[in-house]
Amino acid sequence: MTPLEARNRKFHPLLIWLGLGALGSGALAILFFFPPTHSVLYPRCLFHQLTGLSCPGCGALRATHQLLHGHLADAFRLNPLLLILWPVLAANGLAQVVRQVTGREGARFWRHPIWIWLLLAVILAFGIGRNLPFGPLAQFRA
Repeated sequence: MTPLEARNRKFHPLLIWLGLGALGSGALAILFFFPPTHSVLYPRCLFHQLTGLSCPGCGALRATHQLLHGHLADAFRLNPLLLILWPVLAANGLAQVVRQVTGREGARFWRHPIWIWLLLAVILAFGIGRNLPFGPLAQFRA
């Protein structure tokens, strides 16, 4: 194999996904053993620091930490949107892995742009709703 062929050769998609899985597992292990409330390892929310408002992602690290320890109610209290989106994002990620490894198209309807717009609308509505002083989402300020 010439050096040019070696440089142009791509990694097998399964190796890429395994590497990403290992990185994700390592990050979750760090989050499991080092809680965000007692560690300086994690970044602070810049939006919250500048405005005093909770962004849609505020509380996600603490919620994930609680979820890793099996405290579902505490995780939901910190960021309910995260708990609702985890299964959807996991299913989408699994479909991407299957598509990359096997070459078969899985759930094609998820690829329609309406789903991205709907996701953005839900995130925006949650971000606004959790900062209102009234309403059902007001209790989910991080």
